Amino acid sequence: MSERPPERPHAGAQMLLVEPEALLRQTVALTARSLGMGTIHEAASGAVARRLLQAHAFDGAVFAIDCADGAADCFDLSLLDQVRGGQSASAPDIPIAIMVEHATCALLKQLQTRQVHRLILKPFRARVLLDTFASFAAAPPRGR
Repeated sequence: MSERPPERPHAGAQMLLVEPEALLRQTVALTARSLGMGTIHEAASGAVARRLLQAHAFDGAVFAIDCADGAADCFDLSLLDQVRGGQSASAPDIPIAIMVEHATCALLKQLQTRQVHRLILKPFRARVLLDTFASFAAAPPRGR
């Protein structure tokens, strides 16, 4: 029996990172590019992300959905719903990770029903995002 070689991200992978902090976005995007991990499109806001989701098909995405008071009903899951509802240029089942400072039980239930692949709790190192994008890019291609 032969072992499969480890999956590697393909250089043509198209990813979306929605994060208001410019330094984090730029660091991750530039590092991914220099490592040949594909292209990470950056969005500082939900409005920019919505336009990108309409214009480009992505292989995976990471959305920051922080909420000031931590209440489950104030998290903005509209980007996630847009993709999962088939209202973007991407396949509805692309892998998606969510970044938050605090995760409540109610939020976790909402994310589970929306098939979120990974939850990233802040603070974290940029390497966590790079590893997330690498795993998304290594996943089998999805239909569009």
